Amino acid sequence: MSSAISIASSGLQAAQLRLHSSAHNVANLNTPGFRAQQVQQQAVPDLGGVQAQIGQAPQSGVALETEAVEQMAATYAFKANMLVLRKADEAMGTLLDVRS
Repeated sequence: MSSAISIASSGLQAAQLRLHSSAHNVANLNTPGFRAQQVQQQAVPDLGGVQAQIGQAPQSGVALETEAVEQMAATYAFKANMLVLRKADEAMGTLLDVRS
């Protein structure tokens, strides 16, 4: 059960980083020569979950429609990971009720 919690927790952190990075890109949309931030995610099989890091886009400029889609995707990822945490908490509570 703890691996599900650690996986969901790392997913929450990655989704939060994606949302923060996209908001940063939108805020700097009109800054001359600004290069957008991109979040790269990599699976961490030993620990379970993902590792996310911020990098820079290869070209300058920001596409507002791309950032809107990124923000929606990050929100859905956040919600999905929260659901996993809730279900893991419910399952843990049920297991504890059965054993007591």
